[in-house]
Amino acid sequence: MNTSLIFFMYLLLVNIVAFSLMGIDKRKAKKNKYRIPEKNLFLWAIAGGSVGSIAGMYFFHHKTRHPSFQIGMPLILLVQIYVFIRFLIPLYVLS
Repeated sequence: MNTSLIFFMYLLLVNIVAFSLMGIDKRKAKKNKYRIPEKNLFLWAIAGGSVGSIAGMYFFHHKTRHPSFQIGMPLILLVQIYVFIRFLIPLYVLS
């Protein structure tokens, strides 16, 4: 299987999970049930799900007023874009 396809499928899966976790946590917040720890939400974003996390924040209107999420999620995304441009794109250009 092509490495690019595996990488794309990984990112797709991680972003779907990150998006879903925002929705699940929002639903739990409304019902006063046990919540997903913020640390876990950030870990999924760091694992590659920053786009899904940000989309979930605004789609579900969840964690949008928390400064750690307002700043943290876009910062994670910017770092991931930098790493992609700096390290991954040159690998494809060389091959």
